[in-house]
Amino acid sequence: MGSTFLLSFERNPDFNYSPKSIDNLSEYEKYELSFHPERPKYLDYLSIFNAVEPCFESDDFGTCLIQTHKAELENIPVMLIGQQSGPASDYAEIRKALGNPDEVKRWNHGMPVPASYERAVQAVELAEQENRIIIIFVDTPGADPTEESEAGGIAWRIGDTIHALADVNVPTLSLIINRACSGGAIALTGCDVTLAMEYSTYLVITPEACSSILFRTRSRSNEAASASQITSKEGFVNGIIDELIPEPMGPAHRFKKEALDSAGTSIAKHLHRLQGIPSDELFEHRVERWRRIGEWDDMENREIQSIQSHVSRLPRADKNGYLKRHSGCYDATENHIYDLVNLEKLRTANFVCDICGHRYVRPSAWDYLDWILDSGSFIEHKQTRVIIDKDILGFPDYNEKLNEARERTGLVSAMITGDGTVLGQPVVVCATDFGFFGGSFCMSTGEKIWRAVEIAIERNLPIIMQVAGGGARMNEGCSSMVSIPKVHVAISRAERAGLTVITLITDPTLGGVAIGVGSRGIRLFEKNAGHIGFSGKRVIEQYTGRKTSKGFQTVDWLKQHGHAEIVVAPQELKKVICGYID
Repeated sequence: MGSTFLLSFERNPDFNYSPKSIDNLSEYEKYELSFHPERPKYLDYLSIFNAVEPCFESDDFGTCLIQTHKAELENIPVMLIGQQSGPASDYAEIRKALGNPDEVKRWNHGMPVPASYERAVQAVELAEQENRIIIIFVDTPGADPTEESEAGGIAWRIGDTIHALADVNVPTLSLIINRACSGGAIALTGCDVTLAMEYSTYLVITPEACSSILFRTRSRSNEAASASQITSKEGFVNGIIDELIPEPMGPAHRFKKEALDSAGTSIAKHLHRLQGIPSDELFEHRVERWRRIGEWDDMENREIQSIQSHVSRLPRADKNGYLKRHSGCYDATENHIYDLVNLEKLRTANFVCDICGHRYVRPSAWDYLDWILDSGSFIEHKQTRVIIDKDILGFPDYNEKLNEARERTGLVSAMITGDGTVLGQPVVVCATDFGFFGGSFCMSTGEKIWRAVEIAIERNLPIIMQVAGGGARMNEGCSSMVSIPKVHVAISRAERAGLTVITLITDPTLGGVAIGVGSRGIRLFEKNAGHIGFSGKRVIEQYTGRKTSKGFQTVDWLKQHGHAEIVVAPQELKKVICGYID
């Protein structure tokens, strides 16, 4: 069977699609192979099933990017949810679509938008009503990075999808068929079973973006791909994929029928096993699965004591109550402002300049704990205190950067958890420090939240979570991202136990942090906070080639678009929180 599109390495006469030839490819070439345009897409996989019937069809922009069907496999009723990353796997059809600007726009480069995830949630809800096992096909370069999607609340819609899969009372199975990248993919892989086709990839960030961050150039993408361990084979070794489905004759774009048959056999095997789990035991099975996800190291208390200290980042005034104005302050008429700043006025505005909007400080985890809890009431959990980040990938300079972050923040990891009181009411609290690797979500954070929730359940206490961060931590590869569904399951455990869960969303809360903890519980938004959503402002402007609107991703902007109902100044936190936990 010939291919009508050839990647550069496919033109090499020595390349013959054998396992040895593929093993000899560079890591970036394996990445390219995973989204070869002729690899089977979701709609091709429908041939595995019987009684296929589309549902929730719509002409709304983006709904074609996640499609849904009722079906059966070996007489077992299923709900199919599939990311369709393009019009077809036939290259002639692809080329025809590329020549039509309306079709190019419709398929949006395979990147789902808020409406896409809304369709997925509808399908999850219907599957529960009709007692259908959910099967999800994952294939995306990531979610849509535009201001329009941010205005539509894409972070919260992705969070809703992960939440729905964490809570649903029917079994769930996901299959990574091609490329599964970033939050667009993790939205649909938080399942009871995660399978992957042999030559697929599962990654937290594209090699090009990783290379830009790591080496400050996109030209070293192969090194970045190698460091990140992005192939599904490596995901299987790292324990985040349950089974690799063989592409027995060679890559699926060359041997489509054989790959689809192999997938059908594996899916049927897992369906029969999942069907055998009693419905009243399903959630506990889910809990036990996610309890095992992630890796971390422990640090001895003696070493922790040598590192940990109460580090505040709040500015200090001179003897007259003023501090120096930041150098880039200009008013609306472009006049450079030099006047000193009154600290009390700045504190009232939550450290945001009322002239230019500059934020003078991002408070530390200790600062937030001081604002949330009664003075002197915080006691760190012994169970989480010792958990530190583990370098499972041997990622370049990761351990050195961890040590630098510990010295800078007085913390051993980005999150600290403990007990305390709010106006006398006992609570469990989790706080994140943006100064520690940008508060990025990682495996140790996932495990600390998991254990903190268990403590809250055991003591029947409300749980307060202050979150900040720019996304999942690339230094731990996809394992950091897979800890996001883990915290969703943990929070669902707390809610099922009847506990109040309150999330304080602070500046910044983006990416994996937003779609994870940031999307759950009673959401309080920090006054005058900015950079809250899914994709960051710089990423969006680079992608779209145009500036974002004034006030983009600030709390006021979110409020205008219906995504931030409760806005709280630090000085009011205790009172507001107490109103929910009394």
